[in-house]
Amino acid sequence: MSQEIYARIRANPKYQQLKDTRNAYGWVMTIIMLVVYYGYIALIAFDKEFLAAPLSASGVTTLGIPIGVGVIAFTIIITGIYVRRANGEFDKLKAEIIKEVQ
Repeated sequence: MSQEIYARIRANPKYQQLKDTRNAYGWVMTIIMLVVYYGYIALIAFDKEFLAAPLSASGVTTLGIPIGVGVIAFTIIITGIYVRRANGEFDKLKAEIIKEVQ
């Protein structure tokens, strides 16, 4: 019985749409995150003087600290964006597919 349901799900065009959209979106988000993360690492490797510049004339905090915090904040934001779309669009499409095959 369950093999029949799985076959109907795989044959459903909405399933193919869901799978393709989710995979493409996941790859785009991954690439964006890798660019930000490895961009920061490249900045550390190739322009230490830029990151070592103090934020103010008498301050001890360097420019690298807020940029690093920005990378972490970006990670949290991009995760929230993905979860919002997954819980909205992707879950709605999944529910439609399940409803159609039963």
